[in-house]
Amino acid sequence: MTSHVYTLHSTLELPLEDVHSHFDDADLPVEIEDVEITRRNNTLILSAVAAEDDISKYTPTAQLKASVSENRVYLDEEEEEENSGPMGTSPSGPQWGAFGQQEEQEERPSELVEYACFKGDRETVLQNTALQYPMFEVLCEIARNAEKGNLTAITAVNGQLEATRIVDGDERPATIEVREDPHESAGSNGVDWRNNEFIS
Repeated sequence: MTSHVYTLHSTLELPLEDVHSHFDDADLPVEIEDVEITRRNNTLILSAVAAEDDISKYTPTAQLKASVSENRVYLDEEEEEENSGPMGTSPSGPQWGAFGQQEEQEERPSELVEYACFKGDRETVLQNTALQYPMFEVLCEIARNAEKGNLTAITAVNGQLEATRIVDGDERPATIEVREDPHESAGSNGVDWRNNEFIS
């Protein structure tokens, strides 16, 4: 019995370098032999390469898409957090209005880091049907290595619905809740003003 991905929403962000290093020794699902990584301008595409020959070479396999953006990362952020006391004061005490300190903060060492942002719903992040569920498992592994962002999904595995929720690299408990569609109930109980015989 095949597995399906019904809903998926992702806000994952991680350094582009981490995405590449992840696949150096990634433990891929048995259905996937390899993951090809290509970049087109500011779009990163991770395409599944089928392990078996039963998929035609003309059949597009599942792919993950991410936008690439640059973020400024301050190199001394961790040191400052360790050395600062309560309310952001230095160990020697507060220095109110110190102009020199303000200049130092403006010249903090930093670098631009490219980030891969897997953001959007299933149709945006996870595309094509062939090998879709194994590629979803690949995305889950990426989510476990991402320090920032959420991944939520509803899938069917061997006929059983499963909920997945990964927040800032940690798996969290998730449940599936079935609710009545408010649009359907409004349509059945409301007044149809267009076809009302009492209105001329």
